[in-house]
Amino acid sequence: MFVGRKMEMEALGKSYAKDAFQFPVIYGRRRVGKSTLINEFCRGKKTIYFVAVQSTAKENLAILSNRIIAALAPDAPKNPFPTFREAIEYVFDRAGTERIILAIDEYPYLAESDLSVSSVLQAAIDKYQQDSKLFLILCGSSMSFMENQVMGHKSPLYGRRTSQFKLLPFDYLESAEMLTGYTYEEILTLYSVTGGVPEYLSRIDSTLSVQENVRELFFTTSGRMFEEPTNLLKQELKMPETYNAIIAAIAGGSSKLNEIATKVGIETSQGSKMLSTLISLGIVRKEFPVTTVKSKKSIYVLSDWTFVFWYRFVLPELSRITAGFGGDVCDEVFTEYLSSHTGRAFEDCAVQYMWRAMKKKTLPFNFRKIGRWWGNNPLQHREEEIDFIAYAGDNAVFGECKWRSAPTGEDVLNETICKAKLFSSFTDVHYMLFSKSGFTEELRNRANSRRDITLIGVGDLFSVGD
Repeated sequence: MFVGRKMEMEALGKSYAKDAFQFPVIYGRRRVGKSTLINEFCRGKKTIYFVAVQSTAKENLAILSNRIIAALAPDAPKNPFPTFREAIEYVFDRAGTERIILAIDEYPYLAESDLSVSSVLQAAIDKYQQDSKLFLILCGSSMSFMENQVMGHKSPLYGRRTSQFKLLPFDYLESAEMLTGYTYEEILTLYSVTGGVPEYLSRIDSTLSVQENVRELFFTTSGRMFEEPTNLLKQELKMPETYNAIIAAIAGGSSKLNEIATKVGIETSQGSKMLSTLISLGIVRKEFPVTTVKSKKSIYVLSDWTFVFWYRFVLPELSRITAGFGGDVCDEVFTEYLSSHTGRAFEDCAVQYMWRAMKKKTLPFNFRKIGRWWGNNPLQHREEEIDFIAYAGDNAVFGECKWRSAPTGEDVLNETICKAKLFSSFTDVHYMLFSKSGFTEELRNRANSRRDITLIGVGDLFSVGD
């Protein structure tokens, strides 16, 4: 079942309807659903779908030739094309009279097997685009390659794409479409361990409980997710061992560059470069307190919830899991740690809710920036944290999120109001509290009597869909 990607499907459909040469670029991390999107879009259309392989140019040319022959038979040549140039030009020429899609998946593998391929495509585009109805799709998982070698200004293909789509993991609401049969709380828990990655979500067995799914996927040696993060690093990176150590350091609580480098045992300059690589892969992000432009308080955090879960709970217990005690480890995680882990992901879900609510025009104003804040409270002489501040000009929403078994009470609101007083530049202030277990009657009565307080329960998070 195909779910999500509504904006991408709509944009691709509009581009296809132009009936002229179009060149969309689709890229994103592995497992995010790029090939699924392409196949769904191409359904019912005349398509040459070619998946490049990590092999020689000769083998890739043979595969491409076979795909062209299969898609355009009986009019296609009966023998493989002798060169990529002849294969590409043949497709462009055939598309002069009819709409044809040429989708090249894993394009970086093709370009690495023959360094001239990008120049061949560039020459063909320049020669045929005015008269061709070809719909050319280039797709790749290596984001740095796609951004630099396909869309970058030094690429032969620079300036020739007509659109680009960077696919991200699903948000919690899109993930819910793949998690039928579970409660809202269970959906958010499963989101916190899959990170919204479609391929991981597809592995959830709806006949099993949340804990049974997590145990089978992460805490058995045959589980789909047992070695997934390290396997991804091996596919994407040189020196995966060092990257593995960097991610483990961040998962273990190190957040500043010098702390991470010291923990791993590398120079800070090397650590900075490697962290930039992990940021480009969507595994790590660099955060500043949201109201600052630049700050020495910048930190590095894991932005992929699967990596957070795996490096915190699976990696340290590999010996026990391998020895057959994965069920015990999973029980311990669910008993002692999972609520805290899901609570952190819940904060991300609240921010996602805010973006969706702004689209639906249900917020008091349209914010320009949103994110976490941390800093010094000079009145209380202590460090403070705020789950999110959404603001524009003089307007601000201060948000707090509570993932706990007890209803959220007035104490949380009072603390949030006190924190908001640290920001004198905001004159129109609103408060939004998100709670797993609802709210006390006193807090609900107080919110009902004021326009600047909004209470969001777990069910409310799922009311902002398209």
